[in-house]
Amino acid sequence: MKKHASTLLLLCCILFLTLPLTCMAEAAPDKTGSQVDILFLHDTHSHLNSFLTREDGRDVTLGGFPQIKTLIDQAKEKNPDTLVLDAGDFSMGTLVQTIFHTDAPELRMLGLLGCEATTFGNHEFDYRSSGLAGALGAASGSGDPVPAITICNIDWETMEAEGLTPDQQLLKDAFTAYGVKDYVVLTKGDVKIAVLGVFGEDSLECAPTCVLKFRDISEAAADTVAKIRENEDVDMIVCVSHSGTDPDPGKSEDEILAKAVPQLDLIISGHTHTTLAEPVRHGDTYIVSCGSYGRNLGALSMCRTAQGRWAPDDYSLIPITEDIPADPDTQSKIDSLMEKVDSTYLAQFGYTSRQVLAQNDVTFATSDDLYYTHTEHNLGNLLADAFAYAAGQADDADTHPVDVAIVPSGCVRDTFVTGDITVEDVFNAYSLGIGADGIPGYPLISMYLTGEELKTGAEIDASVSDFMPSARLYLSGFRFSFHPGRLILNKVTDAWLTDSEGTRRELEDDRLYRIVCDLYSGQMLGAVTDVSYGLLSVQPKFADGTPIENIEDAIITDNGRELKAWAAIAGYLDSMEDTDGDGISNIPRYYAETQGRKIVEDSTSFLDLVKNPNKFALIIAGLFILVITLLVLLIIFSVRTVRKILAKTKK
Repeated sequence: MKKHASTLLLLCCILFLTLPLTCMAEAAPDKTGSQVDILFLHDTHSHLNSFLTREDGRDVTLGGFPQIKTLIDQAKEKNPDTLVLDAGDFSMGTLVQTIFHTDAPELRMLGLLGCEATTFGNHEFDYRSSGLAGALGAASGSGDPVPAITICNIDWETMEAEGLTPDQQLLKDAFTAYGVKDYVVLTKGDVKIAVLGVFGEDSLECAPTCVLKFRDISEAAADTVAKIRENEDVDMIVCVSHSGTDPDPGKSEDEILAKAVPQLDLIISGHTHTTLAEPVRHGDTYIVSCGSYGRNLGALSMCRTAQGRWAPDDYSLIPITEDIPADPDTQSKIDSLMEKVDSTYLAQFGYTSRQVLAQNDVTFATSDDLYYTHTEHNLGNLLADAFAYAAGQADDADTHPVDVAIVPSGCVRDTFVTGDITVEDVFNAYSLGIGADGIPGYPLISMYLTGEELKTGAEIDASVSDFMPSARLYLSGFRFSFHPGRLILNKVTDAWLTDSEGTRRELEDDRLYRIVCDLYSGQMLGAVTDVSYGLLSVQPKFADGTPIENIEDAIITDNGRELKAWAAIAGYLDSMEDTDGDGISNIPRYYAETQGRKIVEDSTSFLDLVKNPNKFALIIAGLFILVITLLVLLIIFSVRTVRKILAKTKK
């Protein structure tokens, strides 16, 4: 008995000692012939050159395709089979975008980096259907290497059943000519990789000029994966997604995609500009993001596990800083593109990209501050003042003084650092869109709203912008206060106008006031209405009160040309006083402080939380009382019913 016990004990000891080794062997990737190195980007937004910005409280120079090319070349020296991918929004964000539709600089430069596949982001549609079709034609006809474009959830079937519009047909033809596909198969060493692309729901909501219809990304990706499994012998499936992740774990479009389509090994997630320090994992699917504007190059090594799936054994985000040597050939190519920008675009406005407009010693908020921090910011004040100034100076048919100028955070792409502010800096700060004239840059528009609608605009900022941060508003001529703790749709506690001296003017609910903003803001009014379920809506009007049916009819012109938003800012900076006598304007110290244009209240008084209820608060309170009343009646009814049953039981 003791012998058997000793033998059993010995076997248990051996098993105990070898069990960790067995588990490690099962968990450890089988690296023989199954290692894949991947470098990735997304949301580069035309940031081909390094750029000076403000980050973490200091002025820094970041990004740059020449520096990224150096790192990619170094990686390919170690592993020639390194895969380079991009997840969309490669355009719209700097001056080079102004030749997007004629020269496709972004696609061609991605090709020069060695990027093998990308997908469309919402900003690829900013220059409308003709702009994107032109870019695809210019890219494929350039003779330069360009990445494959993959997108599997365009709903051509529905559009064709309804009859393709001219714009839809234009894009379909352009996609076919370029070779846009649901997926592509790339071979890296002895590993075959299928790469598919998807375009998310929020991306579509952020693309007001996109004429295409899309399927749900999870349904389309699942169908595409099934097609890949049926027709291709691949080892790995990667999705380049322009859908995004979210601070709220598990609820983002790409996380929903990962859980709905578990066959995906990797999702490179664009659109939300997220920087993921570590991959997000759902089952055997990993999600990665490296941030925007080429600030980082994502680097990932994956190896096949014993279970036949793929797992990262190395992941890093490589900061693109000015100490990384620039690849000279890449820089030369970018310089030649910028020369064309000067000669073909900026010459129309009498500017050059390096022209200094103003000198600055004010520390401005960043574009992220405007987007994420719900309060007044000096950068927003400056831009709104610029819109009001430029519209007032224009020889437009509408000569009524500007009452209010509005800047939405979603259009502000960068800030101003200390030192010289150039034309390029201004364009980069407000770079989006194209006008009805086909010339890059959103124009300013002039519309009229009632005083009551202006108060609704304040409520949009106070109540809706937490759910839609691109709708945070920055103002000139209009001020309001709000309390974040009050009932939704009843957060604004006061709203008024100010004159040039800052004197308060009371709003008249039925009076029309002239409002100036950019074209995108006018186009997105419908999206704000949708987000608020129709409760918050405004109707743009002409000066006589007639509704504006086509928002492009409200574009402001100056000397017969559209007044572009960025040019309005440039003109305002150039008009500022030269305080040091060197012939260059200086940013006034006025902008070193805020002016109480948006006041965030923090009182904990119950009276302050409920005073002056508006119609929405009364509706919500009424619904609340109704629900409570119904619950009380239900409880009373239930108690009486139980008592009757008990009484019958006792009998």
